[in-house]
Amino acid sequence: MSTEKSNGQPFFDDPHAALREIAQNPAAYAHYLADFNRVVLDMQAKLEILQREARVHCRGTRVEGDRMGQAFLRSFPVEKSLNDILKNLRGVTSGLEKSAHKRHAHDEKVKEVKKSRKEKEQLKARKNSPTLQAAPENSGQQGAQSPNPGYGGPTSIYNLDRRESA
Repeated sequence: MSTEKSNGQPFFDDPHAALREIAQNPAAYAHYLADFNRVVLDMQAKLEILQREARVHCRGTRVEGDRMGQAFLRSFPVEKSLNDILKNLRGVTSGLEKSAHKRHAHDEKVKEVKKSRKEKEQLKARKNSPTLQAAPENSGQQGAQSPNPGYGGPTSIYNLDRRESA
């Protein structure tokens, strides 16, 4: 399939525009990686069957004059190559899943950072321009007992006998 129209012009002015849009949307990103993951898992399943059949065939192929275990040893390189491929495919599938999760976590983190910065800005604005509060009205009863005797109103050095020393 060609990426050009019948008149020779490309479908997109920028061939990476579609992938750029996918990268910007976390849901589309996860969906795109899930498609790759399905393909890789399908390959992995088929290669596991191939591995099993190759093992049975290679270990069962005996040459006249073989000693015990020689067919087994001859099959090792074939089995090892398929084992390496399967190990790499398992790494690819886990990497695809991890990437989709990290992309979603990135968007959550961006939202969280925006929110925390907005809150910090509001706190800073409140701190820099505090609201004016009316002074508490004093009820003209200066001789009345306050809830904390000795710490309430103005004191002079002449009535220190009622206060306890530090």
